[in-house]
Amino acid sequence: MTNKRPAQELRFTLSTSAVAARRIATIRFYYFFDLKYHSTILPEINFDDRRVAVGWDANTWSRFHNIWLRDHCRCSICFHHITKQRLVDTFDIPSVLQPSEASATEAGLEVTWHGITPHKSIYPWSWLRQNSYDPPFREKIAGPPTPTVEHHEKVLWGSRIQQDPPTALYEEIMADDAAVHKWLQKIERFGFCFVTGVPITPEDTERLALRIGRIRETQYGGFWEYTADLKLGDTAYSNIALKAHTDTTYFTDPCGLQLFHLLSHKQGTGGQTLLVDGFYVASLLSTLEPEVYSLLSSIPIPTHSAGASAESPTSMTYLYHPKPQVGYPILNHDTTTNKLIQVRYNNNDRSVMRHLEPGMVEPWYKALHAWNKALTSPDSEYWVQLAPGTAVVIDNQRVLHGRSAFTGERRMSGAYIGMDDFVSRLNALNAKFSPPSASPDTGPGSVWDLAF
Repeated sequence: MTNKRPAQELRFTLSTSAVAARRIATIRFYYFFDLKYHSTILPEINFDDRRVAVGWDANTWSRFHNIWLRDHCRCSICFHHITKQRLVDTFDIPSVLQPSEASATEAGLEVTWHGITPHKSIYPWSWLRQNSYDPPFREKIAGPPTPTVEHHEKVLWGSRIQQDPPTALYEEIMADDAAVHKWLQKIERFGFCFVTGVPITPEDTERLALRIGRIRETQYGGFWEYTADLKLGDTAYSNIALKAHTDTTYFTDPCGLQLFHLLSHKQGTGGQTLLVDGFYVASLLSTLEPEVYSLLSSIPIPTHSAGASAESPTSMTYLYHPKPQVGYPILNHDTTTNKLIQVRYNNNDRSVMRHLEPGMVEPWYKALHAWNKALTSPDSEYWVQLAPGTAVVIDNQRVLHGRSAFTGERRMSGAYIGMDDFVSRLNALNAKFSPPSASPDTGPGSVWDLAF
């Protein structure tokens, strides 16, 4: 049984320097109490010639500017329901805009806009909660997660990951998208995943990469296969040891995923693969040495890739720099949440640090030494001997990789995949196989999907 009764009227007045010039509307709301499940409250609504205020409870309010609300209308006239693109012309919206009416309904905030032809907009409550900007309290008010990305908590790891590393089966991946989904979820959570049972051919390895997305073309080609011949002018094409690093730091947009598959290693030894979780190392430094963490997060590092061949070492075939050429810090963060989202580090590809202030030279080198010490700690390093038939996929913007020196003939194959292509594939599979418990209004495919 559902009981319905009027709640006490809440009063809220928008800050104003000309109250008399504004129309303030106060709307009484009702709450419904379901004895078995939970209470649902229709918020109080106030509006004037600048903003609409939504009162979630007596102490919690969100304020939305009228122009912002009108710009975000998603009726079929204002938003294409198939392409999920705007149809409303933002620049036709009057700079001074006021609702003729705003009310709370079970479907959401309903606003009628003044005009020669009045326009009605409805905004779901869950969408308004998640997109509140005045104040920005996405984490304070319960609401559905972003529907298109099932964000598992990232699992940070050190050397003990060797006891139970994430693994998937080639046969399952090639046969079923559900297996691809689980595989990509492991890559998202751990930053890497082994794939066992891979046929020992370049063609089958390439097919594995294509289960994720398009292979990214670089100066090394698309899908690559190489030996230690220095053919493409990079130390990866040698037999020397490589310290932990991420690839393509000299690109403005570094490659997202990297796949490695050892096809053969004849008449030689060595060549162990090194993996280090850059997010794990960063978390240690943020706690133990916050000043070091701050420098690694703020000082840009210029990088380059200048390719030549063994036959013609003075003749460059390409020269890459990121834009801006001063580069990016080792640790890069989301500017809104300040969460770490990317590690980009290859000391071998670093260019001249000519942009450092004199007083920052020694502190920066001290920070770099601290970073290297943490990377090379036995607690951080995971060494594994790859064998033909087992591939590994690495999140190149989180997990650093390297190798020990080797002798003999070693054939390696692999590919790069763009981060956007990886995330897009994972988004689509999340929506298909594990859609979150969002309301129908903001679920995948809805015009109110929080990804749009």
